Parts: sequence; structure tokens; C-alpha cells
Amino acid sequence: MEFTTGFGWTRLPLAAAFILGSVLTAAAQIIPPFSPPPAATTADDDEAEVAEAPSVNAPDVLKGIDVDKLDWSQLAIDAGTLDDLVAAKKRAQAAAKDGMDWSSSANANGSSGVKVKQSVSPFWDTRIGADLTVTKEPTTMSELLALKAENGGNLPQSSGSAWAAATAPGAGAIWDKTAVEARVDPGSEQSKLGASLTKSMPLSGDTSLTLQNGYSVNQQGTTALPGVGGHVSRNYETDQSAKVTITDTGTSISAGQTLSTTDDKWLRKVGAEQKLFDNVTVSGSVGETSQGAINKSVTAGFKKSW
Repeated sequence: MEFTTGFGWTRLPLAAAFILGSVLTAAAQIIPPFSPPPAATTADDDEAEVAEAPSVNAPDVLKGIDVDKLDWSQLAIDAGTLDDLVAAKKRAQAAAKDGMDWSSSANANGSSGVKVKQSVSPFWDTRIGADLTVTKEPTTMSELLALKAENGGNLPQSSGSAWAAATAPGAGAIWDKTAVEARVDPGSEQSKLGASLTKSMPLSGDTSLTLQNGYSVNQQGTTALPGVGGHVSRNYETDQSAKVTITDTGTSISAGQTLSTTDDKWLRKVGAEQKLFDNVTVSGSVGETSQGAINKSVTAGFKKSW
């Protein structure tokens, strides 16, 4: 039997046509499935961790665990809830970072000074904070022996004090500002409560006068020993000062006196400060001491207020 096309093509036996169709059908069945080209990667995809198939030699992480007793309900969490939790955590971290001010400095003995403060309320400018001294932990025996030798055979201990301060307005024309501060040092059993009253007034042109009266109570406790009870001693102190500031030249001159229950006499002090350029000042002072000697000092350095 022969098959003839209607367009005068070459005649093909029916058997050859059947064989050709079978070959085409088989070839179509073994063509691999179409794989779409990989999508373009982004920066986030590059950072994502690529999961790899576990090795057959990997340890069995579920060994010794009763799978029937696992709480699978912990996995029933909406993806939107996870997004909300992550966003809330980021907001809390940002608020804590913005509201708390940290600063640190290295000491000569290897310890670190850490200061932290935070505003509690804008009302009366209330703030709290802590001043800490963090000692370095020895990592080798040589460091341990060296630290003991430098501190009389004992390892230095970390210490710190907590404080709270508030600034309030004054009382009309009597004074302009009231400042109150309390400080507690549990390690040395020492505490202080102080207050100051400040009055500022212009003199002439760029010259101003600032008067300040301060009052404080210092309390020192002693640790009780076997057979000897601890006791608390208090020291009351007051100080008065006047400061003249010339804004154009960056010069200030101050004079003051201090009286405490331990000294039982007024100790006078005068000083001056000169601004050289941005935040760099040099200052000097001369003051009396309770022993009768004169204390003199000259300092220069970087000073910034905020």
C-alpha cells in the first residue's frame, strides 16, 4: 500500500510513515522539562544564607527526643505578627539609644570609666545617671600577679555611684534657678544631698555677674565588725561664690568661700579662666586649706558643656 500527497510530494510507504511517527513520539517523551532562567539577584538575596541539603553523615539532631511530646503549636505564628514584633523591638532600641547618653574613658591603671545619664522628665529637667569604674579582668597569671602587686596584694574592684538631679525655676527676683542633686555610692557607704540657688544679672555691655549659694549634706557610714557596731557620720557644708564673665574676651573671674562642720572655718578661694579658642581654656586658682597652707593650681584643657 502506498500513500500519496495531494501536492505531488514523494510517495512514502505506510510502514515508513508509522516508524517516523513513533520515533518523534519517543523523542518528545524524553525531552527534559523546561527550566526557567534564574531570577536576577538583589542585595538582600546575596546576604541571605543559602540552605544546603544535610549530609547523610550529619548527626541526628532529634536523637533522644520524643517527637510526640514536642509543642508544635509554637510554630503557629502569623508572619505579620513576627513583622510587628521585629518593628516594636527596633522602635524600643531606637528610643533607648536616643534617650540614654553613654560615654567611656580609659584610666591609667587599665580600668574604664563609664558614665550614663538619661532624662526622666522635661518637667524641672529631671535626670538620672550613674558613674562607674569597671576594672579589667586578668586573663593570664602574669596579669593577675601584676594587678595584685599594683594594688597591695588585692585585685581592684569595680565601683560606682548613682545620682539624680533636677533643675527648677527660682523665686522671682531673689534667684533665677534652683538645682538639686542626690548621689549614693553603695560600695563606700557614702551619700550626698545638695542644692544650689543661682542668680544671674547683666552689669554693662557684655559683662555679667552670677551669684551662687550652695548647701549639702554628706553622709559616711562604716561597716559593722564583730563586737563593734557600725555608725554614720554627717558633714554639713555651705559655699558662696561670685563670678564675673566677659563674653567678648571669654574671660571669667571668680571668688568664693566654703564652710563645713569638719573644718569649722571659712576657706577662701579665687580663680580665673580664659578661653583660648573653641572649647580650649586655661584656668588657675588659689585657695586656703584647713591645715593653713595655700593650694595653687593651673590647668588647661578641652572643655565642652551641653
